[in-house]
Amino acid sequence: MANDELILLDFWPSMFGMRLRIALAEKEIKYEYKEEDLWNKSPLLLQMNPIHKKIPVLIHNGKPICESIIGVEYIEEVWKDKSPLLPSDPYDRAQARFWADYIDKKLYYSARKIWGANGEEQEAGKKEFIECLKVLEGALGEKPYFGGDNFGFVDIALIGFYSWIHSCETYGNFSTEAECPKFVVWAKRCMQRDSVAKSLPDQHKVLEFAKTLRHKLGLE
Repeated sequence: MANDELILLDFWPSMFGMRLRIALAEKEIKYEYKEEDLWNKSPLLLQMNPIHKKIPVLIHNGKPICESIIGVEYIEEVWKDKSPLLPSDPYDRAQARFWADYIDKKLYYSARKIWGANGEEQEAGKKEFIECLKVLEGALGEKPYFGGDNFGFVDIALIGFYSWIHSCETYGNFSTEAECPKFVVWAKRCMQRDSVAKSLPDQHKVLEFAKTLRHKLGLE
């Protein structure tokens, strides 16, 4: 697939876009990165994702693949000969998909309440966020990665949230290391991988973006 045209429509602080960046880096696939302005979406984004009108969108030979987890699975299926991201066992694959779904349904919305709300809603978000991380710590157990010895699908689904941890801690007034030490150890292990380190933005830069976002939402 050396002649494939691959374009990623993305936005730098998106923990969802980070998933595709990491998966592509793990597979050592070259692609064209196009930064989107979410307040002035490009005609290409609206054309390629007319339903949700959201990033990230992976465009492979002119065909769009929308939704980040679906995109990671697509990358795995098309370029399956290098650095497998999903386990070969059907049951293990199903479990990996379950935890990725849990992250999308539970962790994102609780995190968003921390930096995207105030008062009781923010406090409820903080409580949910810490509870979700503890559940994920339980799923990780004593393994180095969620899939065992190998970095893979669930790690990719989760690690992007680590770039937002400083923002969550700042607005939620808590310490992830104190509440969920195993999560932090896992995240630091993931950050030692080039694919992750080069795909995740600096946490302080994300905090500056979170401040801008809160101003836009009228929270500050």
